[in-house]
Amino acid sequence: MASPDDHDHHHHNHDHTHEDTKATSWVGADGKVYHSHDGLAPHSHEPIYSPGYFSRRAPPLIDRNFSERAFTIGIGGPVGTGKTALMLALCKVLREKYSLAAVTNDIFTKEDGEFLIKHGALPEERIRAVETGGCPHAAIREDISINLGPLEELSNLYKADILLCESGGDNLAANFSRELADYIIYIIDVSAGDKIPRKGGPGITQADLLVINKTDLASAVGADLSVMERDALRMRDGGPLVFAQVKHGVGVEDIVNHILQAWEVSTGNKKR
Repeated sequence: MASPDDHDHHHHNHDHTHEDTKATSWVGADGKVYHSHDGLAPHSHEPIYSPGYFSRRAPPLIDRNFSERAFTIGIGGPVGTGKTALMLALCKVLREKYSLAAVTNDIFTKEDGEFLIKHGALPEERIRAVETGGCPHAAIREDISINLGPLEELSNLYKADILLCESGGDNLAANFSRELADYIIYIIDVSAGDKIPRKGGPGITQADLLVINKTDLASAVGADLSVMERDALRMRDGGPLVFAQVKHGVGVEDIVNHILQAWEVSTGNKKR
């Protein structure tokens, strides 16, 4: 059993400290290490022992009721890879034919929600920004109520067809719970170097779709896209992968097609 110290060291390699968040850890009755901080409900983090396997990812929930909360897309990935830009691009493409709403997560601000509003992604009332505090992955994995509340409310208010939920930027160990996201997109970019796909982690290996963004920067940082493609396909057991320049619209249509295909399968609806 990992000690709380190991646990924190393992999971909180973000660029912040927990001193000011009054984090406390304890071992629960189930033997897992729990902690509470930033006003989040007490939660534990599942230990992650391997980079993960695409074929063993959590399947979509069988008994999901889409009339309570519409089909929900989770968009995750490290800081600065293009999550919010992808949210904007998806809204622009899908909003004509589908009723959409969006929830964004930031650690200490509402920056991403404000970005979507400023760029007219959707009418302002269809966008909610959530401040997660210092553990953004908890809000998409262990303590998802902070996101479920606004998603359910927006879903019912606007009879949504599709909901978008953007996680706060995090490390490679962050991934969405299936209780929250029916379809998970994980977005990385080439500027961090071509080694990222082979580092794995549940986002890279188990997201329903991996997006490798900012391919136009590959030559500037000396990243080899063929290496990234080879490694990503190997790490993902051949799971789907899209190379993109989201800001320039490259690859967006592919991403939308993957989403709508999953939406059809899950909801039984036909794409419009």
